[in-house]
Amino acid sequence: MATVGVEEEYLLVDRVTGQTAPHAKAVLSAAELEPLVAAEEVQLELLRAQVEVATPVCHTLAEAEGHLVRLRSAVAAAAREHGCGLLVSGTPPLPDDAPVAVTDEARYRAIQQQAPQLVGEQLVNGMHVHVAVPSRRVGVEVLNRVRVWLPTLIAMAANSPLWKGDDTGFASWRTIVFDRWAVGGMPPHFADEDDYAERVRRLLDTGVIRDVGQLYWQARLSERYPTVEVRSLDVQLRPYEAMLFAGLVRALVDTAMREAELGVAAPEASAEMLRLAVWQAARHGLSGDLIDPDGRRRAAGDVVRALLAHVTPALKEAGDTREVTNLAHRLLSEGTGADRQRRALAAGGLPAVVEMITAAGDLR
Repeated sequence: MATVGVEEEYLLVDRVTGQTAPHAKAVLSAAELEPLVAAEEVQLELLRAQVEVATPVCHTLAEAEGHLVRLRSAVAAAAREHGCGLLVSGTPPLPDDAPVAVTDEARYRAIQQQAPQLVGEQLVNGMHVHVAVPSRRVGVEVLNRVRVWLPTLIAMAANSPLWKGDDTGFASWRTIVFDRWAVGGMPPHFADEDDYAERVRRLLDTGVIRDVGQLYWQARLSERYPTVEVRSLDVQLRPYEAMLFAGLVRALVDTAMREAELGVAAPEASAEMLRLAVWQAARHGLSGDLIDPDGRRRAAGDVVRALLAHVTPALKEAGDTREVTNLAHRLLSEGTGADRQRRALAAGGLPAVVEMITAAGDLR
């Protein structure tokens, strides 16, 4: 059973107006004074109105959830000191014409100079799941096998239907926004770890991207940790909902490692079919059909159940079957974060949406 770690991004918003608030540095400093927050568990991001939290390495979902609750609580408390709330949505629901400043670091300034419009619209919050792998060779085997399931995860995790005052018609607008960078979208199929390294080197040699941090694939090998990092998820409203995806991603990685060990061939999927599957997942979430790993159009619930069946042995080995299965069935019953945002919008307009997603980040 592999270890797992979770990262979450939050936008800071003014508690009165709901507008983005560029106070990340002050909030970070206040959060670091919390007695239960360790170094580097709260970090700055590209924009001054955004912070990221990162759990330590965890062995169980209960452990990961406990750390995520602890970190969300600490950042929420720090944000309140500066008149801010945490926006736990993949995108901001309210219109905001004021440009959000970039964090004052050389790397971020260079990215802004290269792509100012993209940076100006990078008001998106994701959830990243790291799962340990024994080597980069195994990590590449995992990437080749999990990528066909990433569209299903995108649909399940959809929590960004609104963009600056408008309903986009998409369940995960964050996915569409984030897919516009030079290197992004679905990771390609790699022949082996040498192929991965060579293709990354060639991308870097162009000078168009500055470093491996700008490999914005939906899943990639981490350069800092011995992990596969799945980056395709919108941030979730509640920590317990995040655990559904931590459990599923770990089970997908464990399943992929087992298949590679047994010599099971990685599934074949064309780049155009995977792109179409991602678009369909981002467009509809669980409210429409999805494209399954075999390229067939099927009801979303059927594809989710197929995913659960695919990872059932790994879930059993980790002791996660009951929790992950129950959370998945609850998701199918109650809908995604995008569905809940739209219900709040219908009931009370944009103020009700902001209230719901900032209350979720407060945890008091």
